[in-house]
Amino acid sequence: MSLDYIKVFAPATVANVACGFDVLGFAIDSPGDEVELTKSDTGEVRITKIIGDGGKLPTDADKNTAGVVVKAFLEAIGSKQGIDIVLHKHMPLGSGMGSSAASSAAAVYAANKLMGSPLSDLEILPFAMEGERIACGSAHADNVAPSLLGGFTLIRSYSPLDVVKIDVPDELFATVVHPKIVVNTKDARKILKGQVPLDKAIRQWGNVGALIAGLLQKDYGLISRSLEDVIIEPVRSLLLPGFDEAKQAALEAGALGFGISGSGPSLFSLNRGKKTAETVAHAIKSVYDGLGIETDLFVSAVNQQGPSIIRSNESDSAKTI
Repeated sequence: MSLDYIKVFAPATVANVACGFDVLGFAIDSPGDEVELTKSDTGEVRITKIIGDGGKLPTDADKNTAGVVVKAFLEAIGSKQGIDIVLHKHMPLGSGMGSSAASSAAAVYAANKLMGSPLSDLEILPFAMEGERIACGSAHADNVAPSLLGGFTLIRSYSPLDVVKIDVPDELFATVVHPKIVVNTKDARKILKGQVPLDKAIRQWGNVGALIAGLLQKDYGLISRSLEDVIIEPVRSLLLPGFDEAKQAALEAGALGFGISGSGPSLFSLNRGKKTAETVAHAIKSVYDGLGIETDLFVSAVNQQGPSIIRSNESDSAKTI
């Protein structure tokens, strides 16, 4: 018996987490993307349908994140198996919540399961990262790692790739607010400075180390003090209307800290307890209501599971090549 069809969900993520540009990220329960993979006898990887993207995403498998990661995975395991892909986009493009990463993570996770799990979840992470290269020009892992592995992740090194999962306190909840404005990820990376003053770098390093310590020690005061970005936020926040007002509103409502989710426009806060997280969400929403900007609100604990199988079919006749 082998699988001939599988449908997988992978969660949205918050990358950078204030002080950890390109090295920190965590998964949330929702939203997320879904993919359906079906074996075929064509010997090709094909994107047969995309739902929910408004016709914006390419159906060419060489240009679509889901297609790219599945092709890379099959090549790595030496398979010529044909696979048809249906992609369900439940996240707005360019949201700053890891939309491309969720598609990549779901696709490569599904492909691995479909082919009998020849590789571990950690071993398929580099293929998911290639989807990010297609999406934004850089194969960073701060979104795909938590989406694929679940939890809160630290990228210790990219060469060689070394990913560490970090335990988090049970009462830690995230608020993510998506203002319905557009920030292009590639543009948000282009505006960043190539050099950082030493004093700011030292302060940022201290914050990253202290944030990890705060999470492990369940020290909410230390977590709060460490959620400070002195390098990326001062530049990227200029692209986000209402950022300063939203940050002030979140902190006044009890947030431990506040920042930009990925490259924006989504914003996040970490909070102690679900009730506080919900209060913060509505405080931020009020700011954007006043600016006439619609928002989507998400409140979640850190998602520890990562991808999940929604449905699959086993077949005696399914042929694996």
